[in-house]
Formats: sequence, C-alpha cells, structure tokens
Amino acid sequence: MKRSRSFTNFIYNSAYHIFAIIIPLITTPYISRKLGAGGIGEYSYAYSVASYFALFIKLGLANYGNRTIAFARGKGKDLSKEFWSIYLFQLLMGIVANAIYLVYCLTVASSPEISLLIMLYLISVGIDITWFFWGLENFKLTVTRDFIIKILTTVCIFVFIRDANDVWKYAIILSGGSFFSQALLWTSLKRYIHWSKPTWGEIRQHIKPNLVLFVPSIAVSFYKIMDKIMLGAMSSTVEVGFYQSSERVLQVPMALVTSLGTVMQPRMSNLISKDTGKDYLASVMSKSVALALFLSTSLGFGIMTVSKEFVPIFYGQGFEKCTTLFLILLPSCMFLSFTNVFKSQYMVPNKLDKEYTIALFTGAAVNLLFNSLLIPRIASIGAAWGTLFAEISVTIVITVIMSRKVDVWRYYKSALPFIISGLIMFFTCRRIDLQIGIISGLLIKIIISAVVYLISLVVLLTMGGNWFGFNLKELYGQIIPLILRRKKN
Repeated sequence: MKRSRSFTNFIYNSAYHIFAIIIPLITTPYISRKLGAGGIGEYSYAYSVASYFALFIKLGLANYGNRTIAFARGKGKDLSKEFWSIYLFQLLMGIVANAIYLVYCLTVASSPEISLLIMLYLISVGIDITWFFWGLENFKLTVTRDFIIKILTTVCIFVFIRDANDVWKYAIILSGGSFFSQALLWTSLKRYIHWSKPTWGEIRQHIKPNLVLFVPSIAVSFYKIMDKIMLGAMSSTVEVGFYQSSERVLQVPMALVTSLGTVMQPRMSNLISKDTGKDYLASVMSKSVALALFLSTSLGFGIMTVSKEFVPIFYGQGFEKCTTLFLILLPSCMFLSFTNVFKSQYMVPNKLDKEYTIALFTGAAVNLLFNSLLIPRIASIGAAWGTLFAEISVTIVITVIMSRKVDVWRYYKSALPFIISGLIMFFTCRRIDLQIGIISGLLIKIIISAVVYLISLVVLLTMGGNWFGFNLKELYGQIIPLILRRKKN
C-alpha cells in the first residue's frame, strides 16, 4: 500500500517535534546545574520580551501564509506572486520591529547585553519562510534543516557553557542557531519560485487577513509569553526559572499533537478548496481527536505520575518546586489537544478567524486576571494556575462556537476512554514507592504506569466501544488509514 503524503509529513514533522523536545531534555539537566534557576530565568525573561517583538514580525503568517500557499497550490495560482506579495510585508515589519527593539535594548532592558544578543533571534524571524514550505506540505526540507542546526547548538552548549557566568554564551548559541536555521531555507527557495515583483495592491490584499490572524497571536501571547514577563516583574527571575523549566516538560506530550495539527492544517485547507464532502472531513477530525488524546493523556498523566522521582533526577537539587508545577500545568495537555485539532482542522481551514480570536482573547483575559491575583501571592504556582484556567476557558469557548455548526460532542465522546485511562494510571500508580535506587525505581514505575494505562484503555474500548464511538477494531481500521492512506479523488 502506497503511503500518503500526509503520513510522510506526519512522520517527518513528528520526528522533528520529538527531536526538538528530546534536545532540551538532554540539555536541561546540564543547563539547570550550570546556570541555575537564576541564569535560566534571566535568559527566559529577556527572550520573553524579545518574543513580543517577534510577534509583530510574524503577525499571522504561521496560519495565514500556510493556508494561502495551500489554497494557491490547490487552485493552480502563481506561487511566486503569492509568496513575494506576502513576504515583502513580513520583511518590512521585521525591519521596523528590530529597530524599535534596538532602542529598547539600549534604554530600558534589565539585561542589555543578553537582550542585544537575542536580537539575532529577531533577525531570524524576519527571514523566516517556514510557512511557505508548510503550505507546500514539504516538511522534509524544514525538518532536515532543523535536525542539523539543533545538533550543532546542542554540541555548542556542552562545549561552551561552564558556569552561571555563561548566560551570554547560551543566548548566542540559541539565537545564532535560530538565525542559521532560517537562512538555510532560502538556499532551497529557488527550486519552487522565481522573483516576481508584486504591486502594492497585491501586497495590500494580504495585510488585513494577516492582521486578523495576528490578533489571536496577541491573545495567545498573554498566557504563553506574558506570564513569564509578569512573573519576572512581580516576583523574581528565579521563579521564572522554575516556571520555564516546568513548562518545557509540558512541551513533551504536546510535541506529537502539535505535529499532527501542523501537518493536517494545510491538508484540510487543500481538501476544503476542492469541495471535499463534509462527512469525510468530520471523519478525519474525529480520528485526529482520538489520536491527539491518546498522545497527550498517556504522556501527560504519565509524567505527572512519576514527577516525584523525575524532578530530582532531571533537574538536580533546588528545583523541587517543579514537582508541584507539573501537577498544575500538565492537565492542560488535554485541553490543548482539543484546541489544537479544532483550530488546525476546522476553524483556520474554514476561515473562522473571528470566532477563533474570541476564544483566544477569552483565555487571555482569564490568564491575565488569575496571574494578577495569584502571582504576587504564590509566584510561579500562581502563573501555572493562570495557564491551566486559560486553556480550559479557550476550549470551552471553541466548543460552544463549534457546537452551532457541527456535532462537536462526538469528538469529546471518542476522547473519554483516553482521559479515563490516564486518570486511572495517575491515581493508581502515583503513590507507588518501590524503595530501591532512584533511577531504577523511576524506570520500573514508568513501566508499571504504562501497563496500567494500556490495560485500562483496552478494557474501556472493548467493553464500552459502542458508547464511546471507538473500539479497538475501529481504531485500527480507521485511525491507521488516516495516516497510511490518501483519500482517492
């Protein structure tokens, strides 16, 4: 059976996301011991501020550029004209944002040296054309590039980072890696397009819809970036270090979920442009929800289950607070999974940008409220609660919006066995104390937890398959073809 492009892209993108998570898992124990929570917090705070400037360069390109190229490809439009009319506006925004950021670094930045070094990251955002290759569903190129760069940056971290005074080296390594990663893409661009000077009218037509999708980015930034800035301003950079270290682990269960959404968004956009039947589109999304919940609940609840043993091994002494932060942050994986699938496979492809923006601003308001109330009292723990409540509120609003157009409850129904299995694993195995070596105890506890999860899932899918909407046979016969087979046109 010939494998579909979606499957190949899923493998490439999943491999990259896993690799992108594995690398920090390898480097974090080293960095946490060399730079400490204070050094990590200093870099994270400066990077968070720079990320706000990056938002004004990226605008809504991750979604808009991706979607526009996918639609243009589906309708046989001139890709060169589409690309240059979009990118030249991005380039202009990059020049303006970098100029303003330079003024910030020289005047009010709390760590001017670190902030200036991170400017190389901002320059890389200005030349980032990943959205073009995603729209073409060419994930092999972007993944191969990032594999090479991340390996090189990892080697540099272990070679050059020696103590708490090396925060500036850490900033150079990460920012430089980002710059070279984006620069490499331009060497491959000429194979797909040629120079085509756009008119101002052609550029202008992309500005408004791009800005519409930029508004959600601002909303997301409140509980993806602003929480660290508020934490550093209202508490300390040490607390930022605890929060950043814990949040990084949250990315582990979300790696494959994010990969699934990245791959399926241009695919769904392309299918919609070809007027594919609604039943087929709904079927694809239903299978994606089940797959996303399997990934997020097994890994998310699994990490929570072994967090007591994991934290001292992974971070070393002084990071005990991360155990509590895990228990607050990781449940948000479930809500992030729903949001990611609904957004990437329904809302963005169907151009429900306004509705998606409403959901994100609701989350931003909730996050800002709880951060303001809780961070002054309980620091990083308050920021974690703010993030969890924000993700819950976004999922609720998206559910209400989608329920007016589709049978959204079918997706929650098919997700229940995965959520229940995760809860059974957590409450059954959390208190297991094997009283043996800490590393061997962690490994055995992971195995026990995985067995409990899988047994619970098999029982639920076997005995309650009709009620949940999926059983083992259907999972094999439907989800696997989602990855392995291309729909015949």
